[in-house]
Amino acid sequence: MYCLILKTQLAPGSFDKFMEAMRVNAAASVQHEPDCLVFDVVQDLNDPDLVYLYELYRDEAAFAHHKTTEHYLQSRPLVGEFIVKQEAMKGQVVCGNSKR
Repeated sequence: MYCLILKTQLAPGSFDKFMEAMRVNAAASVQHEPDCLVFDVVQDLNDPDLVYLYELYRDEAAFAHHKTTEHYLQSRPLVGEFIVKQEAMKGQVVCGNSKR
C-alpha cells in the first residue's frame, strides 16, 4: 500500500475553517474512491494548528487518481488559504496492523 503523511501547519486559529473543507474531501475520498483505503486527519495535542493527513491507497496510481477527482480539486482552494507550510512523507506500508 502507498502511504502519504502530510504534516500541515495551519494559520493561527484556522483549524475549524480548514476542517470544514477537509472533512468533505476526506470523507468523499474514502466513500467514492475504491482504492483510497484510509484518509484520517490528526490534530496535534500540543499545537491545535498543526495537523497530519494520513492517507493510504492501494498503490501510487490510486493516489494519482485521487488528485484528479472533483472533491480533491474543489477542496484545494478552500484549504489552501489556511495552510502555512506542508511537508510530505511518502512511503510503502511494510507492516499494517489495525483494529478498526
